[in-house]
Amino acid sequence: MNLSKALLWALPLSLLSSLGSVAFARKADLTILPALDSSVTGCPEKLVAYETPRPYSPGGYATDGMIQLAEIATDISVAQADDLSVVWVGTLKPEYADCEATAGISTLDGEDFQGHSYLRVQLSDGKARAILDMTGMSDPNGFTSVIIFQGMREGNPRWAWGGTD
Repeated sequence: MNLSKALLWALPLSLLSSLGSVAFARKADLTILPALDSSVTGCPEKLVAYETPRPYSPGGYATDGMIQLAEIATDISVAQADDLSVVWVGTLKPEYADCEATAGISTLDGEDFQGHSYLRVQLSDGKARAILDMTGMSDPNGFTSVIIFQGMREGNPRWAWGGTD
């Protein structure tokens, strides 16, 4: 009887222990900051991005991300990209076309975000520009983190960035 109980508990415990390796997305809220010479009207309240750490790989790490830019813009595409930065540009939807503002990460999973906002957005001249910039982003070994993928999926900017550990 003890062996059957042990086997019965082994399955749920093994399932629970494997949950630690599952990566969950982190939610980043980007606060909209109006330009000095513009009104707050006609701008979105905030933007939302998500980042998901990839499972551990010896020697390095990577994080996948996306920003919900399609909620405020259309015709989004990669305008410029290199190893350290990527810029996506789209046309603001009519309700936001007059918005003149910028945005940066203000909270990550509901906690105040401290440090360099490597994801920023510019809303001006009828365009939305999302900028992912690894400049000054150090990995644990003192190297600059790099962008390893940039593109689009389901109308929204997508990326992966990483470094050495």
